[in-house]
Amino acid sequence: MQGQVRIRTGQIEALAELNDTATEREAWKALPFQGSVNLWGDEVYFRIPLSLDLEHGQELVGAGDLGYWPEGNAFCIFFGRTPLSRGGEIRPASAVTVFGRVSGDPAIFRLAIAGAVIHVEKASEE
Repeated sequence: MQGQVRIRTGQIEALAELNDTATEREAWKALPFQGSVNLWGDEVYFRIPLSLDLEHGQELVGAGDLGYWPEGNAFCIFFGRTPLSRGGEIRPASAVTVFGRVSGDPAIFRLAIAGAVIHVEKASEE
């Protein structure tokens, strides 16, 4: 499907492009959703109303990647190092399904506040 989503929390608003994966299709159907921001190093994550298996799991991700973390039923936004990172890598707590990427500079998520409400909604129907 490859849609575009809008992510909003506090003063942050970002667009992201979704990949054409089974995880993306399920997330797209579940939109809109919201959660409560959790921070883990330079990662924002929050629980979403999906329970999916790992799809092409990745132990390392890039800045701006959106991931689905099956162990926590969580939507993850990676924008820098996590507590498990070594060197300049970005390492999730465990393997994630990468299903999209933030458009623009993902460092904006450094302004996210733990406990704040975060919203994800469709920005396009394509």
